Amino acid sequence: MDLIWMGWVLGAYLLGAVPFGLLVAQLHGVRDLRQRGSCNIGATNVLRLAGKRAGIMALLLDMAKGGIPVVAARMVEGEGDLLLPAMALAAFFGHLFPIYLKFKGGKGVATALGIHLAWVFWAGAAALLIWLGTAFLFRYSSVAALVAFALLPVLLFFGGTQSAFYVSIVITLLVFVRHRANIQRLIQGQEPKIGRKGAS
Repeated sequence: MDLIWMGWVLGAYLLGAVPFGLLVAQLHGVRDLRQRGSCNIGATNVLRLAGKRAGIMALLLDMAKGGIPVVAARMVEGEGDLLLPAMALAAFFGHLFPIYLKFKGGKGVATALGIHLAWVFWAGAAALLIWLGTAFLFRYSSVAALVAFALLPVLLFFGGTQSAFYVSIVITLLVFVRHRANIQRLIQGQEPKIGRKGAS
């Protein structure tokens, strides 16, 4: 049973590690997303370099690779204490540290949103709306991500499962760590807004 459990977790990691942003960008004529724009494999860089349609496709695929392992874990174990959070984190770590790209991945925002939409839908939907609203108001993708994930654990503290709350804390901390360069640029007033070329 332990080997089966480990197989599910490994599968979640391998799915999370699929660089959909890179693949979508290539399909839309951008040869290597890691060499242009922000050099990031996430949907924001795809949007910047390959256009709106490609950006939306990359966003949805990155969200799906976070949500599918959560759905699969529920089918296997229901709301069990271990498999669901393990697969959720495995998918998230897969995006951050993908074996296919020598463990150099993205920042995990879309994948994390997909995880929480599939796990505690109302909290994930609230985080998504906060992200969209903040991005619309301030035009900074990084600010939108930081605000949404700063509030996500608060939402889950008041209305989610204990395991979802703890996983959200881990994910939020890693999202902030992955955005440390963005935070520095925001402090310096050098962070580019959505729709402009540059780092993201």
